[in-house]
Amino acid sequence: MTVNLKQIAAEKAVDDFVRDGMTVGLGTGSTAYYAIKRVGELVKKGFRLRCVATSVQTERIAKECNITIVDVDDVDHIDVTIDGADEVDPGLQLIKGLGGALLREKIVAAISREEVIIVDDSKLVEKLGTKGPLPVEVLMLGHKKTKIALERQKCVATLRTKEGIPFVTDGGNYIYDCKFDGIDNPFFLETRLNVIPGVVDNGLFLNMATSVIISSADGSVRRRDK
Repeated sequence: MTVNLKQIAAEKAVDDFVRDGMTVGLGTGSTAYYAIKRVGELVKKGFRLRCVATSVQTERIAKECNITIVDVDDVDHIDVTIDGADEVDPGLQLIKGLGGALLREKIVAAISREEVIIVDDSKLVEKLGTKGPLPVEVLMLGHKKTKIALERQKCVATLRTKEGIPFVTDGGNYIYDCKFDGIDNPFFLETRLNVIPGVVDNGLFLNMATSVIISSADGSVRRRDK
């Protein structure tokens, strides 16, 4: 039987961190999908949970599971958010955004008391930016000029497309996937990117993760805490 690493990590995260009465942030993407399904099982058992969705897609899946969704502006905090990541370094710094929801994910993470990340061990890196690109969300207006400014940061910036046309985020923006030859100082780069006119935000999630649940090919799961 094939082991579903994403499902194993997601279900452990929910079982370890979600308690009755909590406000829970629901991530976006193929790994977070299994966490949403697990939260739905808890609701079916009688857990009273309010959840904040990080994307239109997540909200749709949650409602199919009869999960109560509330607007982020209607809560004063989120007890725990469970989400995936594209890269995780030894200090639990992250790159996120390949699922296209980095802006809403970062807003939700910022008000979460705990940010629990679920990954398989293929997402672990010694240095951020060594495996995949760094997503950067930008305004449509002047986005080609924004691309030029992004590439001054020593990356190759590629406009994300879907079915041959530019991908549009839930916020109505574009994403440039920026390929670096490793990111030596993510905190410095985050500042450099966010001061570029036209940049909305970037996929560096720094000092946000409090725990990471990691599944391995042999079916084992381990947890690393900040």
